[in-house]
Amino acid sequence: MTQPPLRVAAVSYLNAAPLVWGLIHGPLRDRFQVDFMVPARCADALCDGEVDAGIIPSIEYQRIPGLKIVPGLSISSAGPVRSVLLISQCPIQQVRSLALDTSSRTSACLAQILLQRHYQLAPRLEPETPNLRTMLSRCDAALMIGDPALASDFPGLLVYDLAEEWRAMTGLPFVFAVWGVGKEAASPELVKQFQQATAYALEHLEEIIRFEAKRTGLPCSLIREYLTKNIDFSLSAENLKGLTLFYRLAQEMGLTNGTKPLEFVSE
Repeated sequence: MTQPPLRVAAVSYLNAAPLVWGLIHGPLRDRFQVDFMVPARCADALCDGEVDAGIIPSIEYQRIPGLKIVPGLSISSAGPVRSVLLISQCPIQQVRSLALDTSSRTSACLAQILLQRHYQLAPRLEPETPNLRTMLSRCDAALMIGDPALASDFPGLLVYDLAEEWRAMTGLPFVFAVWGVGKEAASPELVKQFQQATAYALEHLEEIIRFEAKRTGLPCSLIREYLTKNIDFSLSAENLKGLTLFYRLAQEMGLTNGTKPLEFVSE
């Protein structure tokens, strides 16, 4: 009997394209049913059992029971990342209120950690839909993520790149997202398929760039630089150091209930 396709929740942002492209266009495409959604929704779908695997905000690994991580793959940055920004009407040291983009969870935690640990600030936090004008009408600063952050200019405003800020504080890269897999779907074959799909995508990067340029309206040159210089799709030892530190700081600040060790799908 033919097995049903693996249900996959994927992020529609540009930074996830090389992780997803091969699942849709590669030689194994018939083995996956890919649905696109914002990062927070990916985590909820995986938690609720609506999908078997998903690109999830890295903080959600600590919040969803029973997950395993696909080794070797992530959405990370050694800074700058260019698509996770704190946009402020005043110097960051003067920020007293921050609007948080509700489509993100990892970036919201990262912003709080940086403000408290790096700048000794505890601003009022206001969850908001990602509309910069509305966010800044209510708060001193706003957290913007994804394609809207990458595609926009912010004249008259101060822009802080959160991967760059994390690097300045810790000396480490930051892991924004990982492939999370439910235990029933976790297998060495799945790891192989996901890694092969990413390798296929990176071999077809110019095709991805042309497709994303049409979808987003961004110049090919910007997309190429973003995907090859700003984003790291590996889950290297250095990235894991950054992720482990992020989890520890999040737990110390009460952003998670504890810190469980990283558990990977067996290869």
